[in-house]
Amino acid sequence: MNNSFHRTEGDINLSDARKEWYATIADGQTTQYLDEDAKYFLHQSMSTPCLDVLASCEDIYITDLSGKKYMDFHGNNVHQVGYRNAYVMEKVKAQMDVLPFSPRRYTNIPAIELAQKLASLFPGDLNRVLFAPGGTSAVGMALKLARIVTGKHKVISLWDSFHGASIDAIAAGGEQVFRKGMGPLLPGVERIPPPTTYRGIFGDDGNDIKYAEYLEYVIEKEGDIGAFIAETIRNTDVQIPSKAYWKKVEEICRKHNVLMILDEIPIAFGRTGKMFAFEHYDIQPDIVCLGKGLGAGIMPIAAMVARDVFNVAADVSLGHYTHEKSPLGSVAAKAMLDFIEQHNILQKVNDDAAFMKTALEQLKSKYPVIGDIRGIGLLWGIELVKDRNTKEKAIEAAEFVLYECLKNGLSYKISQGNVLQLSPPLIITRKQLNEALNIVEAALAKLG
Repeated sequence: MNNSFHRTEGDINLSDARKEWYATIADGQTTQYLDEDAKYFLHQSMSTPCLDVLASCEDIYITDLSGKKYMDFHGNNVHQVGYRNAYVMEKVKAQMDVLPFSPRRYTNIPAIELAQKLASLFPGDLNRVLFAPGGTSAVGMALKLARIVTGKHKVISLWDSFHGASIDAIAAGGEQVFRKGMGPLLPGVERIPPPTTYRGIFGDDGNDIKYAEYLEYVIEKEGDIGAFIAETIRNTDVQIPSKAYWKKVEEICRKHNVLMILDEIPIAFGRTGKMFAFEHYDIQPDIVCLGKGLGAGIMPIAAMVARDVFNVAADVSLGHYTHEKSPLGSVAAKAMLDFIEQHNILQKVNDDAAFMKTALEQLKSKYPVIGDIRGIGLLWGIELVKDRNTKEKAIEAAEFVLYECLKNGLSYKISQGNVLQLSPPLIITRKQLNEALNIVEAALAKLG
C-alpha cells in the first residue's frame, strides 16, 4: 500500500484501497463525471479524488447516479435532522418567495428571531451573536473578539484540533495537513496536548486532569495569553474529556483572565445528547462557535455566541460578511432548532446512545481488532488496532472495513487512520441503526 502521504483525518483518498474501490464502479456516467470533477476542480487533501457522484438525498440516505443508496454516517455534520427535512424545507421555500437576501446595513425578522432563539438556549449572559456563512468565519470572529476584549493576541489551542481551513483558523488549529507549505502563520499560537478519553463523562476518574494543568503551565510561562480555544469534545476521532478536565480548565481560565472559546461547530444541536456539548460539563464558556448543522443541511450558516459584556467592538468589523444576516439561513436554522424541540430529539439521542454502547461493546468482545469503543449521544468511534496491548494502528484493516461498508451501503469517515467514526442523522430509527451495525459487523467478520 502507498504510505508516502501523510495520514490525518480521513486522508485515505490516494491509497491502493481507494483505487480498488473505483474498479467496483460499473456505471459509465459516474466514471465520466468523476473524471470531469478531477479535471476542473483544484485537487486538495481529503477532498479529491471523490468517492462517487451524488444525485439526491433524503432522510438518512444519499443516493448516487446509478441509484445506489448509502446510509450517511458522516454528512459533514450537517445532517442532525436528516436530509431534506420536510419541516425545514417548507420554511425555507416560503422565505425564498418573500426575502431570499438581506443586504448589509439592514436587518430582517428571520435573523432577529434566530438570534433570540439562540440566546434563549444559552446560559447566563451568552446572548450576543454574529452570523457568518461558515464555521471557519465564526472562529475568525471569535479570535478577533478575544483580542479586543482582552487586549492580548496570544492563543492556546490543542494539537490535532481543527477549527477551519482559513489562514487564521489553521494557525489556531492543530492538524499538520492544513498548515504544511503555508509558511508563517498568525503569531502567538501555543499548542498543548489534547485530553484523551478515559472513562468518559459519566464514569469520570479525572485521569486527564494533567492536560488541564499543562494549560496553566503554558499560561504562566508564556504570558500575554488572551484565549484558549478547543473543541469541547473532539469530533473526528471521538475524544471525550472528563468533567474534571473541563472544570479545571474553566477554573484556570477565570484565574488568569483567559477567555474560554469552545468550538462546537460539528457537535452542537443534539449530537451528544444535549443541545450543546458543554452542557455535559456544568461549565459556562465565554464564546461558542457554531455552524455545520445549524443550517440543517440546506443553507450554509454559522454563528458566534458571546457574553453580553463583550459587546465592546462597535467600531471594528468583526465579521461584515455578505450573507451575514441571511434570511434563508436564519429560517433554516430556526426551523432546525424548533424541530429538535418539537420531536424530543435529545431524549431520543440519549436512548440511542445506550443502545449503541451495548451493541458496540458486544462487537468489541467478538473482534480483537477493536481496541477501543468511544462515544456519546450519536457520536461514536471504533478504534482498530493490530494489538490491544501495543495499540498499534490497524490502518489497512480500517480501510478494508470502510470499503466493505461502502459496498454494502454505509458511508462514514475514518479519522487518525484507524478510527471508524459513526455520526448518523439524529432522526435515524432503531431499525436503521441495527442495519448499519450489521453492515459494520459483516465487514469485520470478512476481515477475519
